[in-house]
Amino acid sequence: MSELFTELPLGKFFESQVEKQPDHEFIIYPDRNLRFTYKEFNDRVDNLAKGLLHIGIEKGDHVGIWAKNVPEWLTYMFATAKIGATIVTVNTAYQTHELEYVLRQSDMKAIAMTDEFRGTNYLDVMHELVPEMLTSERGNLVSEKFPCLKTIIHVGQEKHRGMYNTNELLLLGMNYDDDEYQKVKDSVSQYDVINMQYTSGTEGFPKGVMLTSRNIVNDGYYIGENMYYTEKDRLLLQVPLFHCFGTVLGVMAVITHGATMVMLEEYDPLLAISSIQKEKCTSVYGVPTMFIGMMNHPMFDMFDMSSLRTGIMAGSTCPVETMKDAIEKMNMKGITSVYGLTEAAPGFTQTKADDPFDKKIHTVGRKFPNIEVKIVDPDTGEEVGVGEKGEIMCRGFNVMKGYYNMPEKTAETITPDGWLHTGDLATVDEEGYYAIVGRIKDMIIRGGENIYPREIEEFLFTHECVRDVQVAGIPDEKYGEIVGAFIIKEEGYEDITESDIRDFSIGKIARYKVPKHVFFLDEFPLTTSGKIQKYKLGDIALELLEKRNQE
Repeated sequence: MSELFTELPLGKFFESQVEKQPDHEFIIYPDRNLRFTYKEFNDRVDNLAKGLLHIGIEKGDHVGIWAKNVPEWLTYMFATAKIGATIVTVNTAYQTHELEYVLRQSDMKAIAMTDEFRGTNYLDVMHELVPEMLTSERGNLVSEKFPCLKTIIHVGQEKHRGMYNTNELLLLGMNYDDDEYQKVKDSVSQYDVINMQYTSGTEGFPKGVMLTSRNIVNDGYYIGENMYYTEKDRLLLQVPLFHCFGTVLGVMAVITHGATMVMLEEYDPLLAISSIQKEKCTSVYGVPTMFIGMMNHPMFDMFDMSSLRTGIMAGSTCPVETMKDAIEKMNMKGITSVYGLTEAAPGFTQTKADDPFDKKIHTVGRKFPNIEVKIVDPDTGEEVGVGEKGEIMCRGFNVMKGYYNMPEKTAETITPDGWLHTGDLATVDEEGYYAIVGRIKDMIIRGGENIYPREIEEFLFTHECVRDVQVAGIPDEKYGEIVGAFIIKEEGYEDITESDIRDFSIGKIARYKVPKHVFFLDEFPLTTSGKIQKYKLGDIALELLEKRNQE
């Protein structure tokens, strides 16, 4: 294996980039014309880092961030990294029960938060969980439920009882001793955990994935390399920062290449396409539903996409037609897709910007340097041959340190010799390109027949009425499971029926693969990071079937 791109911890690496191009634009918020150069951002990070030290945050402490992609989100991320604290990224959609779990399970010492998100008042949630904040001295919180939690910070200028705010910490930081700050920075290693993200929790409780600088900085570098990033690139970043898609595929790919980020606080298709034109973005990321939303916006044709050349469509199965449309309508001839999972920091295969079109739409590319990848029989663990289906696994610099305070779950996921289980089924061709064909637990077993949803989805996409489709198993007394198709229609096809889809399928795919039931939905159940929650579709099907029977 060759040497990694860098062995510097995130804070020191970023400082090295600041020295190279202090006046180059780093972050832009186009909706308010807010701009930071590399140096301006770094100065702000230093003041916040020193402010955190002033209020008692130390190396190894866990600091939560509960906010959409506001300007201060990355300031907290880099500030904690510089002092060796761990940023715990909190899903913006969390409600009381979920936040309570993460606060406790992560041993969070501090949490920085905004006021609200999409109708959820974060302050009300926090008051309910931590009523002591209204009567405790700031920084010396004594909570019955959360003994580790000492500090609550408001990300903004407003003052709230029992909370610091960001401006106060910045002022405190200006008066902190620089020599002491330097000592703390010098103690930080590339092997220290600086980022902890909670998995979506589709099975049981969410798990805190512990990621180091070595994991995420190097992973981001290889991602940027596959898109041929340089300092001239400008990435429209609209995916959430609490997810690896934002922090690694986005932020780390940008800083390792000295590029610029054009940020959106949250996904909005009109703001996205207008920002691409305004800032002449060369790259844009999104899950397929985001690209579909941008290209189907009624004002899409009014905006100039000619500056675009590359980007990433990932996070869930990428429909072939959506990929084609992005290439043709958004000028993204260099579009790529990344495969991975949070536990892999997250990417370990990717198509390249100049890969052949067939490889772009049918594979997730080749493995990154310094990472080993193999495909094994899920039952025997033996490696399978070219073209054969099996579980895809990886080993290398990118594999997480483990799940926080869950040694048994860690041992189930990472083998004693360092191989990471993904739970995903894949094949590899003779040129080393990998294709994801399903998930072990997504696989439908109908009367003993193994059915891979991806295969049926790609077939149904060939019907002109289908804008988006997901295939999932529906519980069935006779077969164990039967095939269900969940379709979002294209405009103008309101009259298409379930029997039309079944008739279209019969004779073109094996009879046992033909969807027994077809459901037309307005939208799919999504996580806040835009991933489709396929495991919920079976329950939706049972509810809809019950309604049909009652009619």
